[in-house]
Amino acid sequence: MNKKWMSIAISLTLVFALLAAACSNKEKTEGGKGEKVTITHYTIDSPDRTFVEKLIPDFEAKHPNIKIKVTKAPYEQFDSKLQSSIAAKNAPDVTSHWGYGGFMEYYNKDMLMDLSPYLEGFKASDYNIPDDVMDIYKVDGKTYGIPLNSYVTVMLYNKDLFDKAGLPYPPTDYEDKSWTFEKMVEYAQKMTVDSKNMEEAQYGVDFGFGERDQRPQYFGANVYSDDTWTNGGKPSEINLSKPEVVDAYKTLYGLIYDKKVAPTPAFSQSVSGQFGDPFLSGKIGMSVVGSWSLAAAADFSFNVGVAAVPQSPKGDVRSVLYVDPLFVLKDSKHPEEALEWIKYLITTEIQEKSIELSGGNPPVNQAAAEKYYNNFEGIDPKGIQQVFDGAYKYGFESYNHLISNYSQINELFINELAGVENGDKQVEEVLPVIEQKLKDLLARVNKP
Repeated sequence: MNKKWMSIAISLTLVFALLAAACSNKEKTEGGKGEKVTITHYTIDSPDRTFVEKLIPDFEAKHPNIKIKVTKAPYEQFDSKLQSSIAAKNAPDVTSHWGYGGFMEYYNKDMLMDLSPYLEGFKASDYNIPDDVMDIYKVDGKTYGIPLNSYVTVMLYNKDLFDKAGLPYPPTDYEDKSWTFEKMVEYAQKMTVDSKNMEEAQYGVDFGFGERDQRPQYFGANVYSDDTWTNGGKPSEINLSKPEVVDAYKTLYGLIYDKKVAPTPAFSQSVSGQFGDPFLSGKIGMSVVGSWSLAAAADFSFNVGVAAVPQSPKGDVRSVLYVDPLFVLKDSKHPEEALEWIKYLITTEIQEKSIELSGGNPPVNQAAAEKYYNNFEGIDPKGIQQVFDGAYKYGFESYNHLISNYSQINELFINELAGVENGDKQVEEVLPVIEQKLKDLLARVNKP
């Protein structure tokens, strides 16, 4: 009898063990809830990006099977470290185009995962993301990125310098026809003190519209052929020798060396300080810049306002748009969990919280936008909203997001235009050199 009961007990024990194992396996296979995975989020090492570390405890409490690890690099090293990690088979799961390279470069290098199979039931409208913004990161109907932040170009101006010069503040309304490029130059002349004495010198405007190859677009001139925007970011023609492009660059650099209302690179570097922005020195009247500079509003030692970018002498594009998405890299072993992290970051609650933690990152979730407009002390929220609305209407997505191999193209423009920016060379002698080098570069990197 004892042997019989012992045999039954052993059998029951085995049955319970098998049932427990089955339950455990079932738990692991249903959404991965029983198996902890780690998602690596790669970002720039700056407070307006690394704030996501403060969101991790809340996310992990709501998703106990997912751990988030943040890795980071300085802006200048962002692209190279990402490529190195991919080559070493140690790629992060989630990142964005926060370096020199952009979406189309990542796409053409086959770095990105097609998220479409994992987005069943996902609607941009559920996260208050406009469809046209969501469509930026689609190719042939497939989704490769989820928008996170939506920056625009703005004009910041120093109210104290305007008051001292007796000038009216520039408008926030993009439809105000009186606010032109010529009017901006006129104002800049009245605020400029062109002096070799750094203590006395100040300048009326710093026109930092987009990257160097995109700036002619403000004047209705295009460096690249139109097919660039429809063929995967690979221009078939370069237009640097066209008169309208040459004139655009001459007008831009003429602000520095002809009209002398804009700072030289040497002056900007000398007054930029730890933030790298000469506008913060209080010696610049107006600054056309990406709206991320608003995040430094608390550091301004003067009264600051936000205005519309003035109307161009030619052309309708007055704002460069910088829509930052989050990508899941192709080598990720946990795309579903990575998407859970991304979807968490674009919820209204977290986008609002991110505005505070980042110092003012503009949300892509439009339900959180009102909080963003009210985030900057001393700046009229309605004015900020009007500037953003106008910038969206007259905006064009940043070239670095749309052109393949952009990091190499950008480096070429920086190096070759340095002589013009320093006043050592003329636009006419440099542009033909850039055009030939750019053609050679594109022929090499865009081989079929």
